[in-house]
Amino acid sequence: MTRARYAANPAQSRGREFAEEREGTRGPRSEFQRDRDRIVHSIAFRRLRSKTQVFIAPDGDHYRTRLTHSIEVAQIGRVIARELGLDEDLTEALCLGHDIGHPPFGHAGETALEEAMVHAGGYDHNAQGIRTLARLESPYCDHEGLNLTWETLEGLAKHNGPISAPNWALAEIDAAFPLELGSWPSLEAQVAALADDIAYDNHDIDDGLRAGFLELDDLLTLDLLADQWREVEKRFPHAPHDRKLRELVRTQIGRMVNDLLTQTRANVQDVASVDEVRSAGKVLAAFSPAMWEQERRLKKFMYERLYYHPEQLQTAERARDVISRLYVAYSQDPSTMPDEWLAKAPQGDPHRSRHIADFIAGMTDRYAIEQVRRIYGRAPEGLSNV
Repeated sequence: MTRARYAANPAQSRGREFAEEREGTRGPRSEFQRDRDRIVHSIAFRRLRSKTQVFIAPDGDHYRTRLTHSIEVAQIGRVIARELGLDEDLTEALCLGHDIGHPPFGHAGETALEEAMVHAGGYDHNAQGIRTLARLESPYCDHEGLNLTWETLEGLAKHNGPISAPNWALAEIDAAFPLELGSWPSLEAQVAALADDIAYDNHDIDDGLRAGFLELDDLLTLDLLADQWREVEKRFPHAPHDRKLRELVRTQIGRMVNDLLTQTRANVQDVASVDEVRSAGKVLAAFSPAMWEQERRLKKFMYERLYYHPEQLQTAERARDVISRLYVAYSQDPSTMPDEWLAKAPQGDPHRSRHIADFIAGMTDRYAIEQVRRIYGRAPEGLSNV
């Protein structure tokens, strides 16, 4: 497909933080393809398979994890990028990498680290993801980090918009490799952010219905879903109920994608370059006003009925306690960390506390539970409600 005039171009990349001499030695890939592949092959990406998406430590194999969610986001993002003439590889890299910085137990784990790290600059999963990819994940002999292109790091940093007050982790990367945090990112990054919204808005419905936390009748109080359900029933009147529910989710994703494409094409019709995207002063990849309002209502519903469900909150509190206890244990006695982490632990704060947070943030749910069992002699209970 022809590259749009407003698309990012790997041949015109602003480069990488560290110079490399690998041209031609890793196959015929563009710079953004290399970034995507580096993320896919990273240990941090593999660990997402055992990190919470919505349900903490689920017993069933059919619930989404951070890994399956990231793959689904990438699928949606790539389709949108192709239709808009954007760089598909950059979009996919951003989609696959956007949740790398999430600690175990999702937002419950993040809240625990935020509280524990107040004295050391705090914790933010987006900044931690960039720190992980640019500093902590270091498979190469000649530099630290994955050494991703400027465009990929910029997109990961700003996919939700300009940043006026970066926390310490992002500020450190920005000081070494300035990412122009005050401007809007590429359209590829803006698309990645909306692909994330589309994926979790709809796939969390699927998981919520499967777990019994959501009921169809309640969902149908939302006009957006009620319209789609009537269409599904009209098209497939004799299909099994569970298949119609999955068709509802698919149809809803398609409707949101098509709305996004129509509105974004209208927004960029006079945009001539990626530089104009960054200097536009506003988001350009967007839903229509009507869809935006419906999507806001859907999110509000999901928070009330699923994310803040009493059972979810009880489980989240237990998960927060796991992370808090691990942080206290490592802070009081760093020798409880594995030898390779202990050997690298700085002596003074805030660097030692940040080192401990790096270790905890990289854990999977399962590993965090095992560490609590090892240190305290008893496994935490009640960490799964599905």
